[in-house]
This record gives sequence, structure tokens and C-alpha cells, in this order.
Amino acid sequence: MADEDLSKLRIDKVKVTSRRDRKRRYLLIALALLLLVGLGFLYRKGMLTPALEVQVATVQNIYPSQTFTLLNASGYVVAQRKAAVASKVTGRLVFLAVEEGSRVTKGELIARLESEDTKAARDQAQANVVAASHNLDQAKAELKDASLNYTRRKELAAGGYIAQSDFDAAEARYRKAEAAVAAQEATLRASTAGLREAEVMLEYTNIRAPFDAVVLTKNADIGDIVTPIGAAAEAKAAVVTIADMDSLQVEVDVSESNIQQVKVGQPCEIRLDSLPETRFPGKVHMIVPTADRTKASVLVKVAFAEKDPRVLPQMSAKVAFLSRPVAEDERKPLRAVPAATIVSADGQSAVFAVRSDRVEKVPVRLGRQLGDMTEILDGLQVGDRVVTAPLNKVRGGTRVKIREG
Repeated sequence: MADEDLSKLRIDKVKVTSRRDRKRRYLLIALALLLLVGLGFLYRKGMLTPALEVQVATVQNIYPSQTFTLLNASGYVVAQRKAAVASKVTGRLVFLAVEEGSRVTKGELIARLESEDTKAARDQAQANVVAASHNLDQAKAELKDASLNYTRRKELAAGGYIAQSDFDAAEARYRKAEAAVAAQEATLRASTAGLREAEVMLEYTNIRAPFDAVVLTKNADIGDIVTPIGAAAEAKAAVVTIADMDSLQVEVDVSESNIQQVKVGQPCEIRLDSLPETRFPGKVHMIVPTADRTKASVLVKVAFAEKDPRVLPQMSAKVAFLSRPVAEDERKPLRAVPAATIVSADGQSAVFAVRSDRVEKVPVRLGRQLGDMTEILDGLQVGDRVVTAPLNKVRGGTRVKIREG
């Protein structure tokens, strides 16, 4: 009995091995299924396929005027009326009323030179005028007395009451008095002219603005010697440099081969590098009638149609020469993409926008056609990138790589 009980306690190794094999098989099947699901997911996401190489364009702001621009040229803003303000006399600068950026009006005092010597010369000239005036009064009084005496003597000589010699003496005195008056009048005129000269020399020490302008540079400071020649060591030839801001124009070089496309009065659009978001209307003011043979170009001056205080001399500028004036509704920029990037399906326009390394089909609302560009009213923002080619191979969610160059 004991042996039979012990035999029943033996483990069936075949059954145990069979159960282990089943578990391993189920585990392998589960792993295989999980692997298939993962591969399916990766395939659906495109991670198992190589990225499609595409060309892209950027959504950008364009101006309608770009569609009727004939020619573009670069240049600089230049003041057509500009002056280095100095004095006609040499002296030490003792007063300066302006600095860079100051606005001055015609005749306004900008600076003053030391003027003690010219003031003394002016005072002396004034004294000479006063003395000459008194001498003239004295000569006129003498002439009046000599004239009365001459008249009496003439009447007496006609009646034979005085000797001819007395009459001759009275006449000589009268003529002499006349000459003295004439001489004193000439002296007074000379003294007056000398006074005017002294006043002019004194005014030369006052440096005034020759026209309404803005101070561009300050070339001298108080204590500097200012001379019209500027040859002396440490001497300044000009105190300030000013420019008339109403005379600002853009000067550009136009190639000789393209100059026939430019005409006086032609509408233009001016862009400044410092103000890239603003376009200024203008027109061709002058085509300078000479060519620069070193650059094979002709200088063209373009005037601003509207004044703007932000425009300053020597700013770099670009000018677009237009075939017609810009209409009022064409002044603002428009969002646009190349027309070739737009696809249509079921009456709906769309583009393939690049989002990271994928493309997304984005519905868009279109506006006007601008040459080979199309206005985007809604759906995209400036700076977004859209696929231009190959559109026939792109689908929403496709993994892409942007083609360089």
C-alpha cells in the first residue's frame, strides 16, 4: 500500500513540459502581434519610408506695385541743398547756439566769433560820421554867411558904392564856402560808407543760417579758431554743416542699357533699408545728362512725393521705376504665395504647408492675382512655408525633406 501511494506522487514531466511550451508559444505570438502593430503604426506615420525631398516657397508680403515695376535701382538719400556754414573773417568761436539735429530758420543766429576789434572799428566809424556831420553843418553855416555877404557886395558893386576888389573878395569867399560844403558832404559820405563797412565786418562775426535747415554735423566748439581758409593748424573752416530737409531726393545709378526705361516725371516707389515696412511714393525729378564711364551708369534723381521726418540724408535706398502710378488701394502689402503652390479639390483651394518634417493640407481663401503670385486672404501667415514641387507626390502627413538650393 505504501508503494502504491508513493507512485501516485510522481510528477508527470511530459505534462509540465507541454504547458511551458504553450506559454512560450503564446508569448511569442503576442510579441509578434505587438511588433506587427508597431510596424503598422510606424508605416502609417511614414517613419519606415524615406522622407520626400520637396521644394518650398515662403508666404510673404508683396506690394501690388511689384507687378508693374519696370526697373529697380539702388542709391542714397541726398540733400540737394546743403551748406558748410562758416564766417568770412577769422576769429575765435565764443558762442554756439546749435547742436546736431537742431532745426534752424533762415537768418537765425547759429554762432558768434569774438568781435571786440570789429566793435571798436564800428565805434570809430560812428564817431567819424558824427564829426563829418558837424563839419558839414559848420561848412553850411559858413556858406550861408558867405552867400549873404556875396549878395550884398554884388548889389553895392553894381551901384558903384564899393571897390571891385571888395566884391571879388566876397565872391571868392562864397566860392570857397561852396567848395568846403561839397568837401564836407563827400567826407560825410565816406564816413557813412566806412560805418557801413564796419557794421558789415561786425556782422561777419555773427554766423547765421542761410536757409531753413537741420544741423547735420557740428565741426567746431567754443574756443576754436574759425577761418575761411582753414589752412592754419587746428583752425576750422566751417562751424556746422546743415541741410534743407525739404530738398531730400534719392540719387540712384541706372545702367546705360536700361536708361531708356526712365523718363522725367515717371512714377516711382522708394524703399529705405532703415524703414523696410514703408514704401514712399515718388517721381523722377531729373536724369543727369552725363554718364559715369567707370560704372557705365547714369545718375537719376528721384523726388519724394510726401515728406517724412524719418527720412534722413545718406540713408541707403532702393527705387522701383513703375509703368503707372500706384492706386490708393495698392499701397498696402498683401500676403501671397506662388500660384503654382495652390491645388484644388472639390471646389476648395488648398496648399501643402510644411510643419516641422511633415506636410499639412491647409485650406486657403484666395484674393487677387498678382502676376505669378496669388493673394492669400485666410489660412496662412507670413513666414509659413508651402510646397511648390512635387505636388503630385505630396499628401497630408507626408514626411518631407526640404531641398537645399
